[in-house]
Amino acid sequence: MHTQLNKTPYLMISILFVGAFVSFLNNSLLNVALPSIMVDLELKDYSTVQWLATGYMLVSGILIPASAFLITRFSNRNLFITAMTIFALGTALAAFAPNFGILLIGRMVQAAGSSVMGPLLMNIMLVSFPREKRGAAMGVFGMVMIAAPAIGPTLSGYIVEYHNWRLLFEMILPLAIISLGLAIWKFQNVMEQNKEATLDYLSLVLSSLGFGGILYGVSNASSQGWDDTIVLTTLIVGGIALILFVIRQLNMKEPLLDLRPYKYPMFALASIIMIVNAVAMFSGMILTPAYVQDVRGISPLHSGLMLLPGALIMGIMSPITGRLFDKFGPRILGIVGLTVTGVSTYLLAHVQIDSTYTYIVLVYSLRMFGMAMVMMPIMTNGLNQLPTSLNPHGTAINNTAQQVSGSIGTAVMVTIMNSVATSEGEKLMSGVDPTTLTEASTASMTQQALLSGIQYSFYVALGINIVALVLSLFMKRVDTSDKAVREIEKQETNTLEPAVE
Repeated sequence: MHTQLNKTPYLMISILFVGAFVSFLNNSLLNVALPSIMVDLELKDYSTVQWLATGYMLVSGILIPASAFLITRFSNRNLFITAMTIFALGTALAAFAPNFGILLIGRMVQAAGSSVMGPLLMNIMLVSFPREKRGAAMGVFGMVMIAAPAIGPTLSGYIVEYHNWRLLFEMILPLAIISLGLAIWKFQNVMEQNKEATLDYLSLVLSSLGFGGILYGVSNASSQGWDDTIVLTTLIVGGIALILFVIRQLNMKEPLLDLRPYKYPMFALASIIMIVNAVAMFSGMILTPAYVQDVRGISPLHSGLMLLPGALIMGIMSPITGRLFDKFGPRILGIVGLTVTGVSTYLLAHVQIDSTYTYIVLVYSLRMFGMAMVMMPIMTNGLNQLPTSLNPHGTAINNTAQQVSGSIGTAVMVTIMNSVATSEGEKLMSGVDPTTLTEASTASMTQQALLSGIQYSFYVALGINIVALVLSLFMKRVDTSDKAVREIEKQETNTLEPAVE
C-alpha cells in the first residue's frame, strides 16, 4: 500500500504537467495538417495519410491498458524519464522525416512514450493529495487533459496556413527536451513499486488484439463502411480477443489490468457515465467542425478559432469545478453540467445554413462549459472509493474506456451523419429535373443534405446525453473521512486478494 506524502511534491507535479501537456497537445495537433502533409509528401490516397492519426491512436490504445503494470513495476522517476525520452525521439524522427514511412514510425514512437503520461500523472496526484482535496488537484489535471487537445486544432490550423507542417513537431521537441531535463534533475519517487510484479504476455497479446482491433475497425468504419470485410474482420477479432482478455484477467492472481475496481459501486457508475459522456463529447468535437467547414465553408484556421473559446472555457472551468466538487460532491455538478450540455446539444441540433458566427461560438462554448462540470468530478468521486493499491488499475480502466468509447462514438456519429445526408440528398434530387441543375444549386442541395445529417446526429448525441443525466441521479458522494479511508484500505487488505502486495 502506498503511503501518503507528508509534503506535496509540487515541483515534480509541475514537471509532469509540462510532459503531459506536450503529449496531450500532440494527440490532436496533426489532424488539421493531414491534407498539407499529403500534398507535401506526394501521397495519392487520403486513407494513407490518415494512418498518422490512426496509428497513433492504435499504439496508445494498446499500451494504456498496460500502464497499470508499468506504474506498479517501475519507479515513477525511471518510468517518466524513459517515456519522455521515447516521446522526444519520436518527435525528432517525425520533425526531420524524409518520407511518409519515417514520419509514421516517428508518430508511433511518440505514442509509445505518450501513452503512459496521463495515467502516471493521475496516479501521482492520487497519492500526493488526501482524498478530501483530490477534487481541486484533479481539476487542475483536467485543465491540462482537456485544454491541450482542444487547443491543438486551432494552433495546427494557424501553423499549416502560415508555416510548414514540420513546425508542429519542431515546436514540441524543445518542450519535450526541457521536460526531460527537469525530470532528470528534480524528479523523485513518491510511489511504492512491486519489483516482483511480472508481465503476463498472453494478456498483453489479447489486450493488443482486443483494443487494437476494435479501435482500428471503428476508425475505418466511417470511411469504409461497417460492412467492409476488413472492418468486420478486425471488429470480430477484436471483440473475441477482448472477451478472452476479460475472462483471463478475472481468473489471474496478478492480472495485467485488474478489473476489481468495478466491484466498487461508485467507481462502476462513474465509469459508465464517463463512457456514455465520452461518446457525446467526442462526437460533438467532430460534428461541429464538420458543420463549420463543410456546410458553412469556413477555413480550418477560422473554424479552429471559432472553437477556441469553448476549449479555453473548458480548461479554465476544470480547476474551478474541482474545488466545487470538494465542497458539494459529484451529483449536483453532474446534474447541472449534463443539463447544460443537453440544452446546448439541442441548440446545436437546430443550427441552420445562415446561423450567425456568434451563435455557433456561444452555443459550442456553453456545451464545453457543461462538459467541464462533469468529467473530472465524476471520475474523481469514483477513484475516491478505490483503495490505493487499485489506483493504477482504476486510472488505466478509465483512460482505456474513454479512448475506446470516444472512438466508437465518433465513428457511429459520422456514419449516421453520412447516411442521413445521403438519404436527404437523394430526396432533394428526386424532385428536380437534372437538366435544370447548375453547379450552385447542386452545391446548395449538398449543403442542405449534410446539414440534415449533422442535425440528426446531434439529436442522437442529445439522447446519449440524457442517458448520462439519468445515471448521474444515482451518484453518491464517497465518504473521505479518515475513518472511511481506513475502512476502504482495510477491506482491500482483509477481504480481497490484492493484485499488488
